Amino acid sequence: MNTAGARSLSLPSQWPAIITVYSTGFMQGLTLVSFPASATVLRQMHGLSDAQYGAIFLPQVGLAVIGAVGGGLLARRLGLRTLLWVALLANAVSQLLLALTAMVSPESAYTLLLSGTACLGLGFGLSGAPLNSFPPQFFPRQRNTAIVALHSLLGLGLMVGPLLMNAFALQQTWVGFPLLLVGLCLLLAICARLLPMAEEAIDGENRTDVDHTDSPVRSYSFWVFVFIAVLYAFAEGTFSNWAVVYLQESKQLPTSVAAAALSAFWGALVAGRLLASALVLRFSAQHIWLTLPVLMILTFLLLPTANTAATGIGLFALAGLACSAFFPLSIAIISTQFPQHVAWVSSMLIAALMVGVGLGSFTVGALRMALPLEQLYVLSSAYPLLVLALAIGLSWRGALRPVATSARA
Repeated sequence: MNTAGARSLSLPSQWPAIITVYSTGFMQGLTLVSFPASATVLRQMHGLSDAQYGAIFLPQVGLAVIGAVGGGLLARRLGLRTLLWVALLANAVSQLLLALTAMVSPESAYTLLLSGTACLGLGFGLSGAPLNSFPPQFFPRQRNTAIVALHSLLGLGLMVGPLLMNAFALQQTWVGFPLLLVGLCLLLAICARLLPMAEEAIDGENRTDVDHTDSPVRSYSFWVFVFIAVLYAFAEGTFSNWAVVYLQESKQLPTSVAAAALSAFWGALVAGRLLASALVLRFSAQHIWLTLPVLMILTFLLLPTANTAATGIGLFALAGLACSAFFPLSIAIISTQFPQHVAWVSSMLIAALMVGVGLGSFTVGALRMALPLEQLYVLSSAYPLLVLALAIGLSWRGALRPVATSARA
């Protein structure tokens, strides 16, 4: 890897690459939400049962974990740019398979759906290393802000995706939605393949401030971060995946209110990430990181009081704010702890996140047979409580290197 040549790239010359990477973050959000956003269309078109629809996401979780773990290992061998365009190609294939479901029989369509979510999971997993490694290279003095801003665009894609899908569906041209995403993914893949991008963070051979014997696998703090990512995924998934069911079935609120509450969650998550990207310029990233689990605990305890439209929407907005920057800041902080292993550790945290999403959804679904959602939300406060305890424990043990504000980084 010619890191010297990579360093010679000036910031102005890197703007096309910067736009490509950040646009890929936005596109990742659009593709991730494409299947859930199309749920009603798919169920009506192919007569899917609840069980069949839920099962289409299992390949996505499994392949995302494989892609994240494999991507972390392949980053050193193939390079971050290669992983980026391969991930975009996988996303393009996923959207093509989604579009093709409108042209085949229901039996064949279900096979295409399973294959499509598998490709989407693989693309998401592979994209973790480049999307979390390039921003700090582009903006080394604002590395925390750079990472949080990337995740803000991903969240924005999650917000815009359902609106875009609905616009096509209203015109009776739903298939245009995934086909549009195919074209955009291919365009970004071509840009990622052709544009020069610095990849000096893949190895640390020229760094003088890195301990080359420091391996994440042998580190206590790394495995604690992995567990924290799983617990965080439990919390975020419990908030988002059950919001509509909770407000409609448990609180007997109108469908429109439940939908607005879920939109408020994602909107606040994006707004919170944008706010955090500015706050880390002045305040310690670790202090912001430690504050967010406290807000999660408070929200879980308050959710049983969501008896009106205002409180329901407001509390899920608070939940989105609480979740907003926690995961991107986790990646920023652990990257500081292991600066010569950024691609690998960020990929492993994404794998942990996907494991948590899968296990969390299954756990809540299983427990719902025995406990009402009000109690499950209260009990779920244990997730961020454990996160807070582990994070404070790392600080007390001195296992975290100081993280300066981005302005001084």
